Amino acid sequence: MKTHKIICILVLSLVFSMGYSQKGKIRQASKEYDNLAYLKTSEILLEVAENGFKSVDLLQKLANSFYFNNQMEEAAKWYGELMTMNVDGIDPEYYFRYAQSLKSIENYTESDKWMKKFAAEDRGDLRGRAFSSTVDYLSMIDEASRDFEVYNLDINTEVSDFGTTQYKNQLIFASSRGNGKKYNWNEQPFLDLFSAEKQEDGSYGNVEKLDTEINTKFHESTVAFTPDDNVIYFTRNNYFKKKYKKSEDGTNRLKVFKATLSDEGNWDDIESVHFNSDEYSVAHPAINVQGTKMYFASDMLGTLGKSDIFEVDINEDGTLGDPVNLGASVNTEGHETFPFINSEGDLYFSSNGFSGLGGLDVFVIRDFENKREARQPMALENVGRPINSPMDDFGYYENIGTKEGFFTSNREGGKGDDDIYSFTIPECAQDVEGTVKDKETLELLPGAIVTLFDGEGTALQQVTVGDDAIFKFEDLACEMEYLIRGQKDTYASDERRFTTPKKKQKLNIELLLEKDEKEIGEGTDLAETLGIPIIYFDFDKSNIRPDAEVELQKVIAVLKKYPSMMIDVRSHTDSRATFEYNDALSNRRNKSTLKYIVEVGGIAADRLTGKGYGESQLLNECSDGVKCSEEDHQLNRRSEFIIVKM
Repeated sequence: MKTHKIICILVLSLVFSMGYSQKGKIRQASKEYDNLAYLKTSEILLEVAENGFKSVDLLQKLANSFYFNNQMEEAAKWYGELMTMNVDGIDPEYYFRYAQSLKSIENYTESDKWMKKFAAEDRGDLRGRAFSSTVDYLSMIDEASRDFEVYNLDINTEVSDFGTTQYKNQLIFASSRGNGKKYNWNEQPFLDLFSAEKQEDGSYGNVEKLDTEINTKFHESTVAFTPDDNVIYFTRNNYFKKKYKKSEDGTNRLKVFKATLSDEGNWDDIESVHFNSDEYSVAHPAINVQGTKMYFASDMLGTLGKSDIFEVDINEDGTLGDPVNLGASVNTEGHETFPFINSEGDLYFSSNGFSGLGGLDVFVIRDFENKREARQPMALENVGRPINSPMDDFGYYENIGTKEGFFTSNREGGKGDDDIYSFTIPECAQDVEGTVKDKETLELLPGAIVTLFDGEGTALQQVTVGDDAIFKFEDLACEMEYLIRGQKDTYASDERRFTTPKKKQKLNIELLLEKDEKEIGEGTDLAETLGIPIIYFDFDKSNIRPDAEVELQKVIAVLKKYPSMMIDVRSHTDSRATFEYNDALSNRRNKSTLKYIVEVGGIAADRLTGKGYGESQLLNECSDGVKCSEEDHQLNRRSEFIIVKM
C-alpha cells in the first residue's frame, strides 16, 4: 500500500509526475572573608596546581571553578591539563566542558575532537546526539513530536488536494477537482490551481479556479509568490504556448514557469525559467522572505538521488541565476522535494532518504540561510508527529505571523488521495523552577542568587531565593539552550546547562552548592577541610607517594597563607604487624611528612609538631585478627593535620 501511495503522489500529485518523484564574568558572590577564620579552597587549589602538584580531583575542581565563572581561557587551560592525565572512567561531562571552553577561545578544531569523544562516551546525551549523526532516530522523532491538533480542511475533496501557499487573504493549492481533461493513470482530472478565501472565523472557503492563463488542460501545481505579490512561480507539465513536449525517452517532464501581475489584476507574460529542460524535471518552487532566493526540486544533472533540493539567486532585476545543489546536508540518494523556507530562514522539505516514520517525512534545518552563508554545520531535524505519520507527508507551509500552518498527507482517515491539513503553530514556553541546597547537608540555602543565562552566556534573569530557597523562571523559549547558576556567600557556584524540549512542560532543577569558604580554628583537621584523601602510605612504607605530594602541597599553601598557624601532624598505620613495629612505622611516616613540609614546603620547623600513633587509633574494626579488605586497611594508613594555634 505504501508503494502504491508513493506512486500515486509521484504521478497524480505532480510530485514529479511521469518520471520525477516527490521528492562580566560572573561577579564573585562572596565578600572578603576574615583571614583568621575562613579558608577559600579554590585559591589554595590554584596555588598548588601552579606549583606543579596536580591530581585528577584537584584539576577537576580548579577547572570547574573557572568554567562556572565563564573564565573560559583559564578553564580550557586546566581542563586541558586534566585531559593529559588520560584518566579512565572520567565523567564525560568534562569532555563537553572542555569542548565548550575551547570554542569560546575559537579553537574549533580541538573542540570538535572532544565533542566527538563526548558523543562517543555518552550516546544518550542530546548535545552529543546533535553533534553526531549516529542517533536513535525513533527516539529523536519522539522528542521532536509536539502535542497539537491537525485538522482536515473542509475544502478537501475525494480526489487529490495538496501543496498550499498563502496569497493575501487566500490559500492557493492544487486539486484534481472539476470536469477537465482526465489523466489516464487514475481517471481523475488533471491538476489545476485553485484559491480558497479566508473567512472571518479563520476557515477557508469559496473555492475558485485560478486565472485561466495559468491553468491549462494539463497539470499545474505548487506556487510561490515574490514578497511584493507581483510575481508568481508555479509548476506545470512541459506544456507552453500550446506545445506539449517530451524528453528523448518519451516522458513529459515538469517545469517551473513565471508570470507577472498586470495592472488589470491578471497573471500575464508567462515564461519558462531558463534552467528548465525537456530532459529533466524542475518543480515545487519556494521563495524566501527577502525575495533573494528560490528553492526548488529537480533531478537535473548532478542530482545525488531521485530528486534533490536546489537554490537559485533572484537578481534585483528579477532574473534568475544558475541553480546550485544544496548538497549532502540536505540531499540523499532518495527523494528530497517540496522545499519551503519560512520567514526566519528555516528550510523545510520532505524526504524518504532520511530516517523517518514511513514514506515521505517533513524535515527542517533551523536557521538554514544564515548557517549556509556562514558555512556553519547544519542540523537536520525530523519535525515529528503530528505533522509526520507512517504515510506520506509533504508540502509543509507556515505563516509565523498569523500562526497558521498547512501540510499535505495521504494518511489514514483523509477524504481523498491527498488531503490538506491545517494547524495552529503552537506557542511553546517552558517554566523552570527548582531549589538551592547545601550539597553536603541538603539544607535549603535562603538568600542564594540564581541567574539564568542563554546558551551564549548572556545573563537573562536573576532572582534571590527566599526562605523556601525556590527559584522560578517562566516563559523560556522551546528548543533553546540555557544555563542556570546558583551562588551564595561562602559557597562555590553550581550550574546546570539544559536544552528546553519542544513540548511545553515544567522543568525541575536542583542546584547543590558546595562549601568553598570553610570555617577553621584550633582543633580543625585540615585534611577534612581541604578534602584531602587520608590514604598516603603504601603498606609497610613511609615514603611520600606522588599523590600524597599533591595533597601535602595544599597543607603547605594553607600554612603560607596563615603564617601564625601551627599544626600537629598525626601519622597512623593499619593493624597488620606488631604494635611495636607499627609504632616505629608511624613515627617514620610522621618524620617523612614533617620533613617534606619543612624542606620542600619551606615551612619553619617550630610551627610543626608531630607524632606517630601506630595502630592505636584505627578508624574501623580492622584490628588484629579481623579479616578486612585492602581498601579498609588503607583507611588507617594516614596522616592528619590538626590546627593547634591560629
